[in-house]
Amino acid sequence: MHMRSRWQRMHRRSSGVRLLGRRYCGADCLRRALLEILAESRPAPERAAIASHRVPLGLLLLSRQQLSAEQLRTALAAQRNAGNGKIGEWLQQLGFATELDITAALARQWGCPLLRGEAGNLFADHCPAIPLPLLESFQMMPVELVESNRSLLIAFSGAVDHTALYAIERMLGYHTEPCLVTASAMRQALFVLAGIRVSDDVVFERVEDSECARIIAGYAARLAAREICIARCGQHLWARFERKEGHPINVVLTAPEDSVRGPSLSSLATRSDD
Repeated sequence: MHMRSRWQRMHRRSSGVRLLGRRYCGADCLRRALLEILAESRPAPERAAIASHRVPLGLLLLSRQQLSAEQLRTALAAQRNAGNGKIGEWLQQLGFATELDITAALARQWGCPLLRGEAGNLFADHCPAIPLPLLESFQMMPVELVESNRSLLIAFSGAVDHTALYAIERMLGYHTEPCLVTASAMRQALFVLAGIRVSDDVVFERVEDSECARIIAGYAARLAAREICIARCGQHLWARFERKEGHPINVVLTAPEDSVRGPSLSSLATRSDD
């Protein structure tokens, strides 16, 4: 009798799924917890605005004598008259700067290295797999992994999105470092990766939070998951299921365009009991 009660206690401790440091034994409890967590994620429509202390791209090129004052005024006027487009795109379109010039200036603006190389060599097979919809949405790519210090180099082709970097750190446990590559190299690399990657990742489009909670709880039960990690990335919710057997499964749920929420990951981090 004593051994049986001891076994029952051990079984209760080992059953269920862990979410942010807490264990949930039933689908209903897990769904309610997910609803609470998702509700705490604050809206953030601008996911990676350039900080005000950064030198504007045009002035940076001007200060390095890669651009004349007249060329900058012409590009700014064209941008203003069109009412759209980034200044770097207008400088390229007008022939005042090359794509590499703009990317190098962005790298200086963000204080990170510029990665040169062929698009086909941009991604590395040994890097951890990040869901392709997130890579495409943020125009980013994992390019180098150093296991000795668990650091992961992430390439961007535009603004460095630190919320995406933080999400990767939370989900995969690596310290991330950003670098910059040209937009054309990134587009080609993502195209090649989409053609060769074989993945079990699941994607749901235009899903409200209440439905997200139901889907995640359902997958946790179906996969016999032992732990769930979640993070918001722009309009996406990234859920990663660590299974008792087999490799992890990623599920990406995309919010409707009129209800985009940003990654309020600090609120998620504070809920962990670990």
